[in-house]
Amino acid sequence: MEIIRAGSRASGKGPEDWFTGSVRIDPLINPFAPERVQGATVTFEPGARTAWHTHPLGQTLIVTAGLGRVQRWEGAIEEIRPGDVVWFPPGEKHWHGAAPDTAMTHIALQEVQDGKVVDWMEKVSDEQYGSGRAPEARTVSGTASQG
Repeated sequence: MEIIRAGSRASGKGPEDWFTGSVRIDPLINPFAPERVQGATVTFEPGARTAWHTHPLGQTLIVTAGLGRVQRWEGAIEEIRPGDVVWFPPGEKHWHGAAPDTAMTHIALQEVQDGKVVDWMEKVSDEQYGSGRAPEARTVSGTASQG
């Protein structure tokens, strides 16, 4: 058994290449061989969001506070609220983040496959964030990080 005490791991800022706006990542669980589940609490300030991305084994989000938005490629933007659970299947291109005027916190859970948990792509523009339209496909390199 291992107990990881609250506050024993430092919070981190969401990298600008993978996020728009102010995002804080607090690690929860990381892979311990043979464990492959990885998770973090992610807090998005109003208007903040991820870039488009996919996960090789899918991703589950558990909304814990605030009001957020999620969108899958070629789908409509949907609101998410505390208690909502969102699942993206393996390889589904998507983004998630806060509502324009309200912060949002979720727990993000995903599994590691061949050392990778995420493939980051292009950012969601302000226009796309507001309109829900998907941009043309383009991949940006990047691998391991919570999203």
